[in-house]
Amino acid sequence: MKDRQSLQTTLIHSDYQAPDGFGALPQAIHHASTVLFDNVAAMRARNWQDKSGYTYGLHGTPTTFTLEARLAEIEEGRHCVLAPSGLAAIVLVNFAFLKTGDEVLIPDNVYSPSRELANWLQQDFGIAVRYYDPMIGSGIAGLIQPNTRLIWTEAPGSVSMEVPDLPAICQAAHDKGVLVALDNTWSAGLALPAFRLGVDIVMQALTKYQSGGSDVLMGAVITQDKTLNSRLESAHMRLGFGIGADDAYLLLRSLPTMKLRFEAHDAAARKVASWLSNRPEIATILHPAFPGCPGHAFWQRDFTGAGGLFSILFDPQYTEAQTDRFVDGLRLFKIGFSWGGVHSLAVPYRMKGMRGSWPHQGQLVRLNIGLEATDDLIADIEQALQLL
Repeated sequence: MKDRQSLQTTLIHSDYQAPDGFGALPQAIHHASTVLFDNVAAMRARNWQDKSGYTYGLHGTPTTFTLEARLAEIEEGRHCVLAPSGLAAIVLVNFAFLKTGDEVLIPDNVYSPSRELANWLQQDFGIAVRYYDPMIGSGIAGLIQPNTRLIWTEAPGSVSMEVPDLPAICQAAHDKGVLVALDNTWSAGLALPAFRLGVDIVMQALTKYQSGGSDVLMGAVITQDKTLNSRLESAHMRLGFGIGADDAYLLLRSLPTMKLRFEAHDAAARKVASWLSNRPEIATILHPAFPGCPGHAFWQRDFTGAGGLFSILFDPQYTEAQTDRFVDGLRLFKIGFSWGGVHSLAVPYRMKGMRGSWPHQGQLVRLNIGLEATDDLIADIEQALQLL
């Protein structure tokens, strides 16, 4: 009788290999922590930073490598590093390029968790932080000190919607050897050619339009420069940031429709914003495509679209309690953070607690216009306005 290995071992070490040649449209999902090598020499020769091969699941699989390449293409970049969330991507940039004694300049309209992170870096890590007027433009040259290493920008600010003069900020920074990082989440890399404007590092929260389903947390950092990417990859490894293959697959499945969805959000948001601009309850439409928004001229010059996110300022006669009642009274708009999904959202903000300087009067509500019929959304807003 022929000797054979035990059934238990056979269950683990099967000889079967599926045949090559399977072709399908979806990207395959490769789950792995352990990656196998043919021999010891191959293992020792493999470099985890060389993306022509694989070393360990944390450093990537064919699924995540494909997503990185696709995102870099969209942004006109060459390199991409993935992170577990948009905030994690911001953390990655800061830890890759800042150390004790360095300074980072951050716009006063920055994403609130980024402000919390910056304050932590200052308090516990000895990194100097200064906040600047997002509309400062070339005037930022006067803020740059010998220890300034990084300037963060947002285009536009994710709540107050100011659009900065990115080329002017980049020129001033580069004249003094300072890097510029951009949070390009609002345009998803579709409507703002950041690298053409001089930006060095692009960060995105992939939770928004790239997902489109309000069900994925992920971030990305994209660069054109190999040296910058090497520093990002080193920080990525040391921080232990990794993403799941299933989440990467969900984004890969959504990317082919992202531009179509972004344009649909854009058209719907402009229609709703136009209607709101004629309402007596609304003092200002903070939508970059509308003249009343700070930096509108820069949006016209630099952007090709707008997506579905904008804010409104109510007439100062209305109190916070009244505008909260308006938000509570919405039926189709749900109350929740983020944007880029098919559902419309509304969030009221207390701006004076978020900004070092907030010159406007009136309560601010941010709206994400989803993919519902715009006439239905307008009717919903109209009935909620009656509750004021």
